[in-house]
Amino acid sequence: MPGFVDTNILLYGVNGDAPEHAAARAFLAGIGATADPWYVSDGVVYEFLRVATHAKVFPQPLTWRDALAFVAPILAADNVRVLRSESGHWTLLAEVLAELTHPSGNLFFDVRTVVLMREHGIRRIYTTDTDFLQFDAIEVVNPLRG
Repeated sequence: MPGFVDTNILLYGVNGDAPEHAAARAFLAGIGATADPWYVSDGVVYEFLRVATHAKVFPQPLTWRDALAFVAPILAADNVRVLRSESGHWTLLAEVLAELTHPSGNLFFDVRTVVLMREHGIRRIYTTDTDFLQFDAIEVVNPLRG
């Protein structure tokens, strides 16, 4: 079923040393094999590039060219859309924040993703990040679980 693809799925897909690699690659290949719409955001793409090329974060960092080459076919796929903020973004941000107990720090990147999803009517996110479980209005799916 279509939905939003989070950064960690892309990172597992590119990291051949990760135990989740095979499952992530199969999941990403499945996206390309369907006509259903799938979504990422420019923030997710930049976060992927930041982590995949960062020597202190990624076990075997990629060059920027290799990292970009990995995401380029995903971004070029006819059924993948890159979500961007629209005119109601800041109003929705206030609504999402009001639904949380104590949003702070790193959670704001996830908040941005959820606001973008809500703006565009997307309710499902594919991720291994359990922080998304704090958001009642979305369905969190870990596609890498057997």
